[in-house]
Formats: sequence, C-alpha cells, structure tokens
Amino acid sequence: MFKKFISLEWKQFFRSANFGKSIGIKIFMGFLALYFIVVFLVMGFALYPGLKELYPDGDPFIIVNSFIFFWVLADLMIRFFFQKLPVMSVKPLLTLPINRSKIVNYVLGKSVISFMNFLPFFAIIPFSIVLLFNDYNSGVVVTWVLIMLLIILINNFFNFIIESYSSETELSFLPIIVLVGGLYALNFFEIINIADALGNGILVITENPIFLLVLILVLIGLYFFNFKILRKKLFLDASLKTNIKEVKTSNMGWTKRFGDIAPFMQLDIKLILRNKRSKSSVWMLVMGLLYGLFFYPQPIYQDMPVVFGFVGIFVTGIFLINFGQFIPAWDSSYYKMLMSQNLKYEQYLKSKYTLMVMSVFIMFVLSIPYVYFGWKILAAHFAAAIYNVGVNSYVILIGGSYNRKKINLNERAAFNFQGTGAVQWLIGIPLMLFPVAIFSIFYFTINFETGLIALAGLGLTGIIFHQKLMKFITKKYLASKYEMISAFDQEN
Repeated sequence: MFKKFISLEWKQFFRSANFGKSIGIKIFMGFLALYFIVVFLVMGFALYPGLKELYPDGDPFIIVNSFIFFWVLADLMIRFFFQKLPVMSVKPLLTLPINRSKIVNYVLGKSVISFMNFLPFFAIIPFSIVLLFNDYNSGVVVTWVLIMLLIILINNFFNFIIESYSSETELSFLPIIVLVGGLYALNFFEIINIADALGNGILVITENPIFLLVLILVLIGLYFFNFKILRKKLFLDASLKTNIKEVKTSNMGWTKRFGDIAPFMQLDIKLILRNKRSKSSVWMLVMGLLYGLFFYPQPIYQDMPVVFGFVGIFVTGIFLINFGQFIPAWDSSYYKMLMSQNLKYEQYLKSKYTLMVMSVFIMFVLSIPYVYFGWKILAAHFAAAIYNVGVNSYVILIGGSYNRKKINLNERAAFNFQGTGAVQWLIGIPLMLFPVAIFSIFYFTINFETGLIALAGLGLTGIIFHQKLMKFITKKYLASKYEMISAFDQEN
C-alpha cells in the first residue's frame, strides 16, 4: 500500500499545473538546500578545533553537549514556523476501502525523511569523525550519534503536536513562543539548569547505552500521540464545526462612499477579518509599525539616513506588501465563481488598490510619533508613503497577474508559505531594493532632501498616470484569467 501512496504522490507532483510554472523556485530551493548542506559540513569539521582553540582546557565533546539544549529550542522554533506535516490529498481515498491507519502511518513516516531531519547530520557525522580521529571511544561516539537521531525525531513529532493544538488558537504562534521562551527563561535565570541537566544526561547515556530505551519510549509515545490526533481528523466531515458562536454583522455602510467598488471592498474586509490566514495581514500592521524601534533608537543609525528610506517603505507599506503579494490568490477558492459573474475586472482590481492605499495612509499617520527621533525620519516616511502609493501598489498588482498558487484561508497564519511561488520571492526586489537604490544614489551624489524628492516624484508620477496604469494592469489580468482559473483548481 505504501508503494501505491508513493506512486500517487509522484504522479500528482509531476502532473500538477504548477509543476512547470514553479520550476524556478524549485531550482532556487535546491541551491538553498545545497548551501546549508555545505555550511553544516564546514561547521561539523571546524567545531572540534574551534572549541579547542576557544577553550584550551575544556573537552569539546562535553562543551557541545552543554549547548544541545539551546540547539533543541532553536530547532523546535524553526520547525514550527517552517516545517509542515506532509499531507496527502486524502479526501479521494476516504471513500475507498483503505485502512485509515495505513494512511496515517504513511503520512507520519514520510515526515521522518524531511530535509530538516537530515540537515543536522551533515554537522553531526563530520564532528563524530573528528572525535574518532582524536581517539574518542568508538562506542561512545556511535551512541552519541544515535542520541542525536532520537532527539531529532522527538523534536519532529513533538512539533506536530504543538502545531495541532496551536492551530486552534487565534494567535497560532503564541504557544511555541511561550514554551520556548519559558524553557529558556528557566535556564537563563538558573531556576532550573536544563542545559547542564540535558548535557549530563547525554553523557550518562553514552556511557550506558541501555538508557537509549528511555528516548526510544518517548519517541514511540509521541508517534502514537500524533497517530491518535491524525486518526481522529481523517474523516470527510472532520472540518465541520459543531460549536455555536454569536454572529457579528456589519453592513459596512462607510464603504458605500467608494461607489461601484464598495461591494468588492466589503468582500475583501470580511475575508481579512474572518479567516486565519488573512488575519495575519492585520497582525503584521502592529509588527510593521514597531519595526522602526529596532533602528531609530540606536545612535549608529542616526548617521545612516539611507536606513530611514528602507524603514519608511517597510513601515508604511507593510499591509501593501503582506496582503498585496497574494492578490488574487486570496479569492482562489471561489475565483471561478467570481469570474463567471457580470462584473468589471477593473473595479475588482481598483478595490484592492484602494485598500492598499488606505493602509499606507493609516500607517503613515500612525508612524508620525517617530518624529521624536528627528524630522528626517518623518520626511522619509512621507516620501516612502507616496512612493508606495504611486509605484509599489502597481508593482504588487502587476506581480499578482503572474500568481498561480492557491491559498487555503483556514490554515494557520504564522509563517505559512502555502501559496508562495517564484513571484512572491522575486517581487521583493522591485518592492524594497529599487526604492532604496534610488534614494541612495541621490543621497550619496547630492543630499538627503534630493533623495526624498526623487522617491516622492516617482510616486507622484504613478499617481498622475493612475488610469492608464490600471487599464494596462487590467489587460494583463484578463489575458491570464483562464490560466488562473485552471491553476487555482489545482492543489499546491
């Protein structure tokens, strides 16, 4: 049965409409994986001599074990945000006489061969080889490698349990932050010295390999706990909600002043407020607004006005970037129905544009208190806001015409990369780097004020040619409408 599952997934991978269109991002991810492999290999071979140089009187093996606690916390955090449980398209299988336990075992087994589980061994194995060359007991080294394997797999399955429960909360990333932060705080304030306890525990197991059974039992327990969670959800009606909630209604009468685009704006606002994935755009506003506090209070950045332009683009354009990069994929679940209606596509796009412009204006007003750190910062934010309205908003919309990735609005929001394709990676270049480059050129060749005028001037030019730009963008969307309908029918 497992061979059949693998065959089905192989065919789904190559026959998907997104396969050829996202080949660029696959190549990019391949090079990225190769880069990390090389980094970990170098780190594995350099770890022993590096620690020996830093701590001449210490044992590198013992020192490494004392830091494993921090690696476990970092690994767990990275897994939560970047590793998702490998799922199959199981709905068609649920109507067939296939044992559900086999499906669950296949999904959990597939998670074991994740790249994130293999990557640490590109450092662990070289470090172990160096230990053997330095006359460490081979039994101790082999046992240590087995311990690392079990810890990695424990983290793998523990992460899925955390994800399963945190996905039910409004702030899905809060449980992992509380857990990791709490454990780190207990160790940092020496309430419980977890780092030393774990390091000493690993040394005890290397001397007495029989204690590997403890880690094996923990791993088995986590596996079956995951099995139980997934088994309960493996039904066609598993996603149906039985709890009753009070319905809050709003006619959003204020949107009527926007004329014929009001119905589209109402749909977008309701979509943002009612779905897990889109709500992240709202929470990102807070993060974007506070972003300047990482730079402006630092005296070193007061003499680097180029940073003001970069931060200004990010602060005033955080919603534009976060929400806009997935236009029109936000509507992918009902895009076919939407396109079958008697509506003007330009009105549909204009509503998106209006929402982004409103967000830029609101974020600029909210960022005015940054004037406390100097008038140049306020001026940079103002020029960046005009640039976002007159240039970046159109760049976002043009990029959306190449969007072919479907989005599931009900999946967790935090660091969810579903719907992310080559477009989202590449569009960051004109969005962020291009305005910073323009500002820097004028700043270094003339002065700060000229750089701001250049940014604002480009933005005003875009605003002046708004109608022509929108017509051009509308034609691009209409030309690719049927490709989008076909692509949004495919599961990513």
